[in-house]
Amino acid sequence: VLLFTGAICLISVYGTHHNPDVWPNPEVYDPMRFDLDNQKRRSPYAFVPFSAGPRNCIGQNFAMAEIRVVLALTLRRFRVLPGSRSPSRLYMLTMRAEGGLPLTLEPLSPAQS
Repeated sequence: VLLFTGAICLISVYGTHHNPDVWPNPEVYDPMRFDLDNQKRRSPYAFVPFSAGPRNCIGQNFAMAEIRVVLALTLRRFRVLPGSRSPSRLYMLTMRAEGGLPLTLEPLSPAQS
């Protein structure tokens, strides 16, 4: 490895998460990308929402379990629909939707839940 004094090294998380060599159709929402069979075929450093390596986030496993529970409970009670406007990307340390992600929640009837 050759290092230069004052050199800046940048790892683009957005570029990593949208690399078409790793993620077919990177701009398409496809939750099946994270299916266990698909994860086994991919480098553990291809998706790094919690960092990677020996100093990664200690809460990663808890956060992933928690989001599954929250999502399951939400989908049991509501129909989730896109909001009235399209989200625009805001690139900062993490990428997020500028002004939030507009969603409409319609309560399910007791017979549907």
